[in-house]
Amino acid sequence: MKHKMSIIGFGGMAGWHYSQAQKIENLDIAGIWDIKEERRTYAAGKGIHVYAGLEDLLADPETDLVLIATPNDVHKPAAIAAMKAGKNVICEKPITLSSGDLQEMRDTAAETGRFLTVHQNRRWDEDYLTVKKILEEGKLGELFRLESRVQGSRGIPGDWRQEKEHGGGMILDWGVHLLDQLLLLFPGVPIRSVYGAETNVTNQLVDDGFRAEIVFENGVNALVEVGTSNFISLPRWYVLGTDGTAVIEDWEMNGKIVRASGVDEKDVTPVITAAGLTKTMAPRREDSIFTEELPVVESDVREFYYNVMAVLEGREESRIRLDEVARVMRLMEAISKSAKTGEVISFE
Repeated sequence: MKHKMSIIGFGGMAGWHYSQAQKIENLDIAGIWDIKEERRTYAAGKGIHVYAGLEDLLADPETDLVLIATPNDVHKPAAIAAMKAGKNVICEKPITLSSGDLQEMRDTAAETGRFLTVHQNRRWDEDYLTVKKILEEGKLGELFRLESRVQGSRGIPGDWRQEKEHGGGMILDWGVHLLDQLLLLFPGVPIRSVYGAETNVTNQLVDDGFRAEIVFENGVNALVEVGTSNFISLPRWYVLGTDGTAVIEDWEMNGKIVRASGVDEKDVTPVITAAGLTKTMAPRREDSIFTEELPVVESDVREFYYNVMAVLEGREESRIRLDEVARVMRLMEAISKSAKTGEVISFE
């Protein structure tokens, strides 16, 4: 079955969607609309149909799917308008600015019978899928600590992401990805508490970074961290269990797993530091540990679109459930509240 998708907003991310669509059978781009003349001119130069306006796009009878790739504050009104015009909707992340806004969008989807989803593309990141496999296989023993972070050194890009009214800031921009991944690693496990802290190194209007300590009911303590003023980046993932540790340094999948071999170390040789001896921090003997490569999981982000089309055709359920999206939204709100009050938030 052939599907036609129109795009509202034709910036960098929309361009990425356009290039992906060229690789997907049975998905055509019907056209685009952007409020900026230069983006409309750019699209026309690539041979893409440019609608006369938003109303023209929504009135196109051949379009059954609308992608919204605008600044974050436009997601809700554009999605509601599209669903009321009879279109199914994909929103770029975050789906909107608050859990209350999301409920309005869900209500409209229910009233109109249209399909609403969000492009949580980083569910297909190989680093995340590799951590998921490590945990599923129990390679590290009982998990007690997990750290997930992304760090850069250029501050927030010089666009609407710096402005609060447009939904800027790193909690909404990157937190939505890392928190979504984290919750999927522990499906069905309630969160006991949340503690958050924001940074404002290069921007005073929105957070340009944050840290969140999240404690799950199963005892796992997770750190989620985003920074934009880090000239030396810490590992993308650092995962600790009773029997081993896994580290993934970067998106290039540099990393390793170090596990206990089962050999008991009864006599620990102290290590000499600059100011004394320590047994506690002495390295393990080589015969008591072994190192193995990461079990890298390959993926294809086009699966997102294959699933969307299958949902529209009644062949599959959506892989991105809106109750999962709503939980992530509430968690982001809890982190922001904790950062402002300095308090630990009881979450679930």
